Amino acid sequence: MQRAALAPISHQPAHAHARIAGGTIIRPLRQSFRHLPPSWRLLSHAPEAAVYGGGGGARPGHQEAAPPARPVTLATLRGKHRRGEPITMVTAYDYSSAVHVDSAGIDLILVGDSAAMVAHGHDNTLPISLDLMLEHCRAVVRGAPRPLIVGDLPFGSYESSPAQAVESAVRLVKQGGVDVVKMEGGAPSRVSAAKAIVEAGIAVMGHVGLTPQAISALGGFRAQGKTVDSALKVVEAALALQDAGCFAVVLECVPAPVAAAATTALQIPTIGIGAGPLCSGQVLVYHDLLGMFQSPAHSKVTPKFCKQFANVGAVISKALTEYREEVEARSFPDAIYTPYKMSSADADAFANVLQRMGFDGPAAAAAAAADNYSEKLAGRKPQEMNTNGVLTARAAV
Repeated sequence: MQRAALAPISHQPAHAHARIAGGTIIRPLRQSFRHLPPSWRLLSHAPEAAVYGGGGGARPGHQEAAPPARPVTLATLRGKHRRGEPITMVTAYDYSSAVHVDSAGIDLILVGDSAAMVAHGHDNTLPISLDLMLEHCRAVVRGAPRPLIVGDLPFGSYESSPAQAVESAVRLVKQGGVDVVKMEGGAPSRVSAAKAIVEAGIAVMGHVGLTPQAISALGGFRAQGKTVDSALKVVEAALALQDAGCFAVVLECVPAPVAAAATTALQIPTIGIGAGPLCSGQVLVYHDLLGMFQSPAHSKVTPKFCKQFANVGAVISKALTEYREEVEARSFPDAIYTPYKMSSADADAFANVLQRMGFDGPAAAAAAAADNYSEKLAGRKPQEMNTNGVLTARAAV
């Protein structure tokens, strides 16, 4: 199914939507199990409600979730750019972070090759492969049905020729499920590759300024555009990528005057990262803006331009320490977090069978566990249990 570039977005399921990305692209299937027919789910590997649902079940007083928001398309971004509305983008690499970014209403998710550093512990972005990028892309797509998903072409996947660039971009869209791709650099060969990808029907986001894949030539992670010649090269490269058909350009680690000049010169949006406030939009890495990494070992790769909007790393460390302490003290799990119950009759029968088989120790252990569970439940009010006799969340308060 295809639709015209400016056609209104319907409220059909996600697989019915198409997106325009330098041509017409069929929007990848993005349905969760809950949207599938009950008859299909009976044959699937969807989690059983009897086992899962401890954290996401409905609670008294909670309202039903709002209908899903309309997916972000290139037309959405063009409209925001035309109206002067800032565009938001976050770099994320997995399902859980994609769910958070989606729920926050962010416009775009970049599945960046910076996963090499953030998710895999490398010193730079160069080691990550296209195959591994595809895995990250698929995970993000499953978690974020609304934002426009941008897949990063990793180092080594597009430099040889425009044909190689097109082949890699097609794989990101067909196998990774992304909507558009991003590539670094504004040299003539990169501009030719971008043009070839666009002509193949896939939208391209450019990237100039500091291009991490070129650290060998740049001499490391160094800001760009600090001299007149360097600043002019940034603007000229951005214009060349626009002429090649790119729908937006990332400006990384350049002075604010350079970003302002490029943003004014271009007719497409600029997305800044360490480029000041005068770009059309901004992007930060999920882990950086949340303060996920707190140890001294990670501080050396925390960008100077990144504001930490939370200190999630400290919260995570505290929670993991408390978990370790409770396990070591044998205070976790208690009866509240041991929800799967045998009836008294079955527990007794089980212990008797074990004893007849000569397993006296296991029989005694099973009987003691059953008695201990019953003692923990003694005195609980009926409303503190669900229909299976399992303690509810209220019992823990």
